[in-house]
Amino acid sequence: MKLAFFGDIVGRSGRDGLSEHLPKLKRDLALDFVTVNAENAANGFGITENTAKDLFAAGADCLTLGNHSWDQKEALTYIVREPRLIRPANYPVLAAAPGRGSNLFETASGKRVLVINLLGRVFMDALDDPFASVDRILEATPLRDVADAVIVDIHAEATSEKMAMGHFCDGRASLVVGTHSHVPTADAQILNGGTAYQTDAGACCDYDSVIGNDKEEPLRRFTTRISGGRYQPATGPATVCGVYVETDDATGLATRIEPIRIGGRLKQTVPL
Repeated sequence: MKLAFFGDIVGRSGRDGLSEHLPKLKRDLALDFVTVNAENAANGFGITENTAKDLFAAGADCLTLGNHSWDQKEALTYIVREPRLIRPANYPVLAAAPGRGSNLFETASGKRVLVINLLGRVFMDALDDPFASVDRILEATPLRDVADAVIVDIHAEATSEKMAMGHFCDGRASLVVGTHSHVPTADAQILNGGTAYQTDAGACCDYDSVIGNDKEEPLRRFTTRISGGRYQPATGPATVCGVYVETDDATGLATRIEPIRIGGRLKQTVPL
């Protein structure tokens, strides 16, 4: 199977970049399934029904979220109606968070793809243990027996936590990929057990920015420690960042992983 995952969509620039480049990538790479992290899609904070529809129209099969899942209040009800929208699985049981932390999808060719979204705990608002949460889901929906491919989005701050998650899922997932940092890392690899891994997919955003935001307000806060207003997404052309993965049909494990960077100002790389 041929899979692609794209990192955090930041505002209009990220949505426009994905809409511009994803249709051609789907054709050229013959992608079977596309997952996109969309927790910054609505003006940099959260997601709305309209912004989600933009991304589905661009070619996304599933949208994952993160620590900004509920910044747009309509997401609390939209996620109940939209099974292709996945929030972190490790919300406390008592939170009774709406929606799903994972879902099993069927591709046009009849292949089954399990997508799991997790939120890290290091340097972030702590939820329940993401390792225990993913373990339960992988036990209930195992690769090969139930799912033909398994994609894990670990939305976390610490690279160590993301790396640990990769090794924890090694051999049980097709891809473990990090989001949240908004900067693509250079460590795309296949782990010993056959799981494709990259610490951060990067963001789909204008990189003439501070992690996708206009530079003025972050610089003000760093230099004066005084807030001058809300962060606003940068509006220049986006670099669409993600990873491309090929899996073995018999095992569901990865045989290839390559970074994707197209558009905007970062060095371009698209799998051949």
